[in-house]
Amino acid sequence: MVIMKTIFIFIILVSVSSCSVQPVPTPGDPFFAPSYPEMPKMQPATAGAIYNSANADYLLEDQKARRVGDILLVNLTEATNASKKANTNLQKDDSVSIPNPTLFGRVPSILSGDYSLAQDIAPKRSFQGKTDSDQSNNLSGDITVTVVQVYQNGYMLVRGEKWITLNQGREYIRLTGIVRPQDITAENSISSTRIGNAKIEYSGTGQLANANSQGWLSRFFSGSWWPF
Repeated sequence: MVIMKTIFIFIILVSVSSCSVQPVPTPGDPFFAPSYPEMPKMQPATAGAIYNSANADYLLEDQKARRVGDILLVNLTEATNASKKANTNLQKDDSVSIPNPTLFGRVPSILSGDYSLAQDIAPKRSFQGKTDSDQSNNLSGDITVTVVQVYQNGYMLVRGEKWITLNQGREYIRLTGIVRPQDITAENSISSTRIGNAKIEYSGTGQLANANSQGWLSRFFSGSWWPF
């Protein structure tokens, strides 16, 4: 009965672990869909004028993204390096000696012969740990995003994705963040390092991506709850 309960619990844990798989991204996610500018309201022309200030572009003004639906080119220039080292060494030694009890300066007769209550206790405790981690990441390329919201201070929320279909799967880049108008160049581009609250996701789907990921049983045995 105990064996059956153990097997039943094991099956439940395996099932829960296999269900904790993140959904596979697909193109056309509504969250990353482009935003389109609202159509201007038609107002009756006065005195024969056809000028509309809402759609005006000045002659000497750079064609930069500044309205909802405008396109902005983002130059991905991400590079991160991190290293961490830790070395811990703890050691503690104790020594306690307990002699035979005496009564009026003499050892009681009950402790004569091979009997003795004298004890020497010398516990030792030691711990040694070492950690060494070194990680670096580089991401370069271009992605075009659209303005989805313009705040009162002129800052813009941009969002977009880029999918590339290969022979053995797909690769995608997703980006969202906040852009300052003064950081946009005359070519209507901006470096990814100047995007506030940037969230950049680069990954892939298909056979190559599946080959680089653990199976559900491997994730089950390598989980943080596994006691061994």
